[in-house]
Amino acid sequence: MSTYTISSAPGVLTVDLDALARNFHTLCAIAAPGECGAVVKANAYGLGVECVTRRLFAEGCRRFFVASVSEGIELRAILSEIEIYVLEGVQSRQEEAFLVAGLIPVLNSLEQIRRWRASAPGTSVVVHIDTGMSRLGLSALEVEQVGTEKLLDELNLEYVITHLACADEPSHSLTTEQLERFNTLRKKLPDAKTSIGSSPGILLDAACRGDLVRPGIALYGGNPFISGENPMEPVVTLEGVILQVREITERVTVGYGATHVVEPPARLATVGVGYADGYPRTLGNCGVVWLAGIEIPVVGRVSMDLITLDVSEIPIEKARPGELIELVGSNILLDDVAKAAGTISYEILTGLSSRWERRYRSEEMGV
Repeated sequence: MSTYTISSAPGVLTVDLDALARNFHTLCAIAAPGECGAVVKANAYGLGVECVTRRLFAEGCRRFFVASVSEGIELRAILSEIEIYVLEGVQSRQEEAFLVAGLIPVLNSLEQIRRWRASAPGTSVVVHIDTGMSRLGLSALEVEQVGTEKLLDELNLEYVITHLACADEPSHSLTTEQLERFNTLRKKLPDAKTSIGSSPGILLDAACRGDLVRPGIALYGGNPFISGENPMEPVVTLEGVILQVREITERVTVGYGATHVVEPPARLATVGVGYADGYPRTLGNCGVVWLAGIEIPVVGRVSMDLITLDVSEIPIEKARPGELIELVGSNILLDDVAKAAGTISYEILTGLSSRWERRYRSEEMGV
C-alpha cells in the first residue's frame, strides 16, 4: 500500500515509458519493411506530449502526427529533428505559421491544395483521400480534378493517405472496399508512398498498412480492436486518494439521487476523484477499483470531485485516508473501464484533466 501526500491533485497518473517503448517496437516489427510513426495529438492522448515524444524519439521514431497547427508548433518547440504532419491541414491565414515551424500539412480539400500551392511551392505535403469516413479528405471527384489539373505538380508529395473506418472490426466488409477505392484513386495522383494503417489496421493485415503506419491508441496501451485480447502492454496507471472512511451503523443512501442503499455493518471510503478529473459519471454504481488485492465497487453516483467505494471487505488498516486506490492499471484494465462507462479507451485517456499529477517511470532511463 502507498500513501499519497500531495493534496493539490486528485491522485497520480503514471506513464510507463518503457512499456510505451516496447509497444512502439512491437508495432515497428509488424509494420516492417514500412516505417512506424506516432500520433501524439491531444497532448499525446492525455499522457503528456513532451515526455511521450522525447521517449519515442529516443526509440527511433521520426514522424509524428498532430491534429492542429497549434499542436504542431508546440511539438516543434520540443523537438527540432522530426517531421510533423498536421492532420487538419492548413487553414486560411495559417501558411506562415506552418512554414516558420516547418510543419507538413495533410491537404484535405481542393481549396487547401490550391492555397498551399500558391503560397509554398516546392514544399512537402501529404494528400488525404476519403474512402469511406466522409469526414476530411478528397472525394473521388476531387481526386480526379487534382489529377486532371495537375495541382500537385509544384509540390513534393510525400505520402497519399486514407483512414479506415472499421478496421477495429476485423470481419467488416468496408475495409476491403476502402482499400480497393484507395488503390484506384491514388493512381490518379503523382506517384508517392502511402500511409493507411492506424492502430487496428497495423495489426489487421499487411494491405492495411502502407509505407508509413500511424499508431495512436496501441502505443498507449489501449486495445485497437473492439473485442478480443489486447496485444499491447498497459502504459497508464491511474490512482486516486482516499479522503475519508465512514463506518455505517444504520441504513443509509449514498450520493446524489440516493441511488444506492447500504445496510449496516459496512464501511464506505470517499475518494477525491470525479467527473471533473475525467472519471466518467456513467461509472456510478457500476465502476470498480482495486485496493489491497481486491476488486471493490463504486457505489452511488460519481460527482464532480468525489466517488464513494464500499470497502467493507478490505481490512481496516488497508483502507484509510491517504491510501492510493487503482482506478486504471494492470488490475483494472483501461478498456474494461471504458466498456463499463459506455465509451472507448480513447475518450478515457484524452478526458483526464490537468488536475492529475503526471509521473513518468522508466527503469531503462533511470526515472
